[in-house]
Amino acid sequence: MTDAVTEPHPPPVTDLRHRIPGQAVIEQVLALQEETAPRSWWQRLLGASPLSDEARPWFKGAIGEIAVGRLLTQLGPTWTVLHAVPVGTHGTDIDHVLIGSGGVFTLNTKNHSGQPVWVAGRTLMVAGQKQHHIPRAHSEAARASKLLTTAVGEPVPVRAVLVLVSPKSLTVKQQPTGVTVLTDRQLVRWLRRRRPILTPDMITRITSVAERPGTWHNNPQPPLDPAVLQRCFTALQRSVRTARRRRQLWRAGLQLGAIIAVLAYGPRLIDVVLSAALF
Repeated sequence: MTDAVTEPHPPPVTDLRHRIPGQAVIEQVLALQEETAPRSWWQRLLGASPLSDEARPWFKGAIGEIAVGRLLTQLGPTWTVLHAVPVGTHGTDIDHVLIGSGGVFTLNTKNHSGQPVWVAGRTLMVAGQKQHHIPRAHSEAARASKLLTTAVGEPVPVRAVLVLVSPKSLTVKQQPTGVTVLTDRQLVRWLRRRRPILTPDMITRITSVAERPGTWHNNPQPPLDPAVLQRCFTALQRSVRTARRRRQLWRAGLQLGAIIAVLAYGPRLIDVVLSAALF
């Protein structure tokens, strides 16, 4: 038993167009939750989070990818957007692959909500801690370019984009070579401003091979059904939100109780303290 909802899985859809934002991360979250003991009634009452310590960072990452995926729907039908593209042999994936007249892009999404981010060339700091997001984003684009070039039969340049979700602030002293660093709020406008570099024929050719799992992976594994994953993750999100609201209510109740206690007994306590000090 867990706090996540599970369902039997119907035959999977293998076309990458049907993968949902954050699908690979969602699969990891739900797998970890399956191994997590359910909360007791007392924990539920107090608003303990249903997420295990192991699942929490994956959950946050999934929320970031979902948020970016929602933004990308604003691009409209002239863009092809693929989510959670499996690549490599160790269960890795590319968060988003975009194909449009402005070119081909790989998006690496990082959810650093509420944290300050500082960038200078290849150095990226989150709340003062150095991260390796930039070289990883660059490597993803290079790998995507190599795979798409092989599949299409001619060079396919791919541009790397690092998308930071809801940071407290983003300070870019110098954009890194080969990687564009943006916030989620800047992303859609930046993409729309790319000048056309691909012909309609080239877009069609790249899109046709990019949608095939075999383009990215020599031995693609059948994915879990996206619709089932979406329902299970939505149920988990609902549990997380409910737990958060309960914690907030308990906190507000305790604060209110403390204020009432001070107002009711404050003067009496002051008299007691003064009496003890004087005598």
